[in-house]
Amino acid sequence: MIAPDSEFDGAPLLRTEFELEGGHGDVARATLLLTARGIVEAWLNGSPVSDDVLTPGWSSYEWRLRYAEYDVTGLIDERTVLGLALGKGWFGGRLGWAGNGSFYGSELGAFAQLEIEFTDGYRQIVATDDRWTSGPSAVLANDLYDGETIDARLLDDAWKRPGFSADGWAGVHTVDFDTSTLAPYIGPHVKRWNELPVTEVITSPSGKTLLDFGQNLVGWLRVHVQGPAGSEITVRHAEVLEHGELGTRPLRTAQATDRFILSGAEDEFEPTFTFHGFRYAEISGWPGDFDPAAITAVVIGSELTRIGSMTTSDPLLDQFHQNVVWGMRGNFVDVPTDCPQRDERLGWTGDIAAFAPTAAFLFDVDSFLSDWLVDLDLEQQHRDGIVGFVVPDVLKYIDRERSDDLGRPINSTAIWSDAAVWVPWTLYQAYGDEEVLRRQFGSMTAHVRHVRGLLSPSGVWDDNFQFGDWLDPDAPPDDPARAKADKGVVATASIYRSARIVADVADILGLADERAEFEEVANGLRQAFNDEYVDANGVVRSDCTTVYSLAIVFGLLSPEHEEFAGRRLAELAEQAGYRVSTGFAGTPFITDALTKTGHVDAAYRLLLERECPSWLYPVTMGATTVWERWDSMLPDGTINPGQMTSFNHYALGAVADWMHRVVGGIAPLKPGYASVLVAPQPGGGLTDVETSLETRHGRVSVHWTVKDGRMTVDAELPDGVDGVLRLPGAEDRAIGGGHVNAAVELTV
Repeated sequence: MIAPDSEFDGAPLLRTEFELEGGHGDVARATLLLTARGIVEAWLNGSPVSDDVLTPGWSSYEWRLRYAEYDVTGLIDERTVLGLALGKGWFGGRLGWAGNGSFYGSELGAFAQLEIEFTDGYRQIVATDDRWTSGPSAVLANDLYDGETIDARLLDDAWKRPGFSADGWAGVHTVDFDTSTLAPYIGPHVKRWNELPVTEVITSPSGKTLLDFGQNLVGWLRVHVQGPAGSEITVRHAEVLEHGELGTRPLRTAQATDRFILSGAEDEFEPTFTFHGFRYAEISGWPGDFDPAAITAVVIGSELTRIGSMTTSDPLLDQFHQNVVWGMRGNFVDVPTDCPQRDERLGWTGDIAAFAPTAAFLFDVDSFLSDWLVDLDLEQQHRDGIVGFVVPDVLKYIDRERSDDLGRPINSTAIWSDAAVWVPWTLYQAYGDEEVLRRQFGSMTAHVRHVRGLLSPSGVWDDNFQFGDWLDPDAPPDDPARAKADKGVVATASIYRSARIVADVADILGLADERAEFEEVANGLRQAFNDEYVDANGVVRSDCTTVYSLAIVFGLLSPEHEEFAGRRLAELAEQAGYRVSTGFAGTPFITDALTKTGHVDAAYRLLLERECPSWLYPVTMGATTVWERWDSMLPDGTINPGQMTSFNHYALGAVADWMHRVVGGIAPLKPGYASVLVAPQPGGGLTDVETSLETRHGRVSVHWTVKDGRMTVDAELPDGVDGVLRLPGAEDRAIGGGHVNAAVELTV
């Protein structure tokens, strides 16, 4: 690992020049291994080694620094320059809302090893060492939150090629670095995956020039421009407009501002050492008449393969589903984050615990989330079994003295910490690979065992800090934790689910002792839940939609109490006018709870409600991603007054999982869809729904229509995959690979 002898504004260039060793024939293969403390881009004789961006991403740097591996055989010449550009990234830039950064180290560094193999088998190694040189770049400032400043007058690609004079350059020094922390990527790299043009140029009431790209996205602008040398273009980014101006208050302290200083010639700017969450950009300092064709929005994200799709006869519902997809893509930028725009962008465990089933249907996220789970396990091992609120856990640096209301150190918390169990279980169900269970079993058991030590004498989990039903729509804007649902009910239900899953995983892995241990834990939690929180009539403490949803879906109630809970849940949903009344804990499960207890019509009414709070209200307000709050934008077009307001937060889009299984009709009967349940349940006035999924075994599709009271279903399973066709009012029917057609008369 080497670092420049000067900081060079936090964006240094590093280079070495070498000749091929003679007498060994032609180059048979050349491989570059590359990583950095910070983010790094690499060139060989001026050609980029890949189209990746933000390499090596964000991992738990204390224990794991990933390296990229590139085949660069075609880029090696007799004389070659290997050049690297460094940016601050997550290692050296700001992280979190406290305004601080550089939590992982005081200086940026690069680590590269170029392995050149000749036809005779000889290997030449070119690696970072103290003979390299360092120099300044055209990047004057860079930060993931605050943006990037580029001075085109300083651009000179000569440093990337042989014969560069290196005037004004300096040396490098080696950095103390533990190479045992190096690890290959498990998940995908971050790439540019889309480009969007300006859809509208707006002049704001104050006379500002605003660009609308028609979609809330994550990335940056590519700008083509020519103007007077030294003149500066400033670009500010935001997700929404308020009173016709750029709505920047939700960004909090994140500046989200790029600055481009012109050279006088034709310039192209692309700030790849930052990223922004935005739909709108404010442009100032443009020379002459503005040309919208000169600006393109570049959309970035981890490289994921789309596998699941869904369309319906309801345009608003289709737009909501698209919002879920775009919100996920924008927040799957190397780490599954809560939001991509403000001074946060952290890997909140609660968000992905809720959203993982939806993510696993829409895209192949097996390697992406498996990579993240490695860091969860590492963080957990270094905190005595506690799964933190975020992974990587930068909060341990931001707030070293975190404590609950009683002054006790922050501990595990329900749903957030349960990600250690729920996420790997989701991957297993979606893709059918037991390996994720084996890899994560130690983490899963450590979580449940740790929480077992936090239980009250009565056997419930009610005695430490909990987020609870976070962002309950009835909570005050400035106190999102003040939910209707009793926090002990939410926590005990959640850890019961985790214990039950771990017992099942132990059974799958053939671990009899662990199965018995966690079955005992689960049984004890179920009994304690009912003793402490369920009265003789089946009323669950706090008597609100979230507690009934969790109790029903997690299987905590007796049959008679579950029947009551379903009726009560449907009644509460009706009393709320079918507006959403759940927060982070209840939202992923309420439609399933209604469906399980025979109230699918109520679930549809909840899904299709348009008044606030509801899933479709943001769509009626023009949303193109899922919001953090049900009312992130108020009906009058103003931004929610709470200081925590994002317009790109995937968690509340978790209902799409229910849409795929119940509305679309595709669910696994066996892990990985080795056997498939085709069971669409019509409702909500929908007349045409088409859903498909590329499973590990092949494509599954279901298309159903309703006309004149008759439901027609056309399904397809891959060869070698069996399943069950379950339609309203009909007996279950065994099906096999190939096309299946069926029709039933619907009763009113």
